[in-house]
Order: sequence, then structure tokens, then C-alpha cells
Amino acid sequence: GASTGENSADMFQEIGCTWIILGHSERRTLFYEDDEKIDYYLNKTSLNVIACIGETLEERESGQTNNILQKQLHAYQEKIGKDQYERVVIAYEPVWAIGTGRVATPQQAEQVHQYLRKLIEKSTNVTTGQKIRIIYGGSVNGSNCQALARQLNIDGFLVGGASLKPEFVD
Repeated sequence: GASTGENSADMFQEIGCTWIILGHSERRTLFYEDDEKIDYYLNKTSLNVIACIGETLEERESGQTNNILQKQLHAYQEKIGKDQYERVVIAYEPVWAIGTGRVATPQQAEQVHQYLRKLIEKSTNVTTGQKIRIIYGGSVNGSNCQALARQLNIDGFLVGGASLKPEFVD
């Protein structure tokens, strides 16, 4: 919602949370949050990180998806130690699909996830690239999650508004 990300790491840890979302599209858009906070959460807290990356519709339509995602991923990777990848999940969150009712086709999402996995393999090693979880978070709902889940490189979902609807879990 409108307050995504407005809680402190200390508060999360006090109530027993073990994961935090960084780079969520609302934080990037409304608060100009960048990829730098990952360093703090990985090195100064015990929280695990869901690191969101994604492109706008304009970036996608101009053929810049891979460049944008590579830049965002690289900014996170500069702060992730080789032994910290097990504490990180990458969430592909195409901004053009959030709250718009538009969703990447399973093939589009798979293509991006495969690209991200290859980038991680290239910058770390094949084992890390295969082990890291890469999830999809763009207008996931009960109608499209099964087709998305069948894709080889999609390891799960970052569900937004649909998670508030009981029929999502039916």
C-alpha cells in the first residue's frame, strides 16, 4: 500500500521477521529509494533480503529491459558478499505490470528470469546462479500464477494486491 517500507529493521527483528523487501516499485517511485540499502540489511542486521528489480513500460518498449535489469542487479551485487547469496531472493517486479492488470506472459517472465540467472552465474558461479531464488512479482493472481509457476526459472511469487483476496488461495 501507500506505506510500503515505512518500518525500521529493528522493529521487524523485534517481532520476529526474518525477511525484508528492498527496492519495491513504490519505494523507488515515491521515495527514490535505490539499491544501496542492501549493504545495511545484509551486513548490519540478521534480516534476509528480497531484492526487487524491474523496468517501466517505456523502458520495456524501447528495448532497454536487459540493460535496466543488469544495472539494477549489478548495484545489488556490488554489496552482496559471495557467502551472502543464500540470504537473498531476487524479485523481478516489472513496474509496467504492477496494479495495472497487465502481466508479463509466462514466456516473457521466463525469458527475464533466465537472463537474470545467467547474469548471476556469470558474475559468481554456476552453482550460485542455479541455487539463487528468482521470483516474479507483477500482478500475480489466481488466474495466472499456475502458468507462471510452470516456468523453469520462476521460483515463486511476490504477491501484492491479490494476496488480500481470499479466492487467491482457492
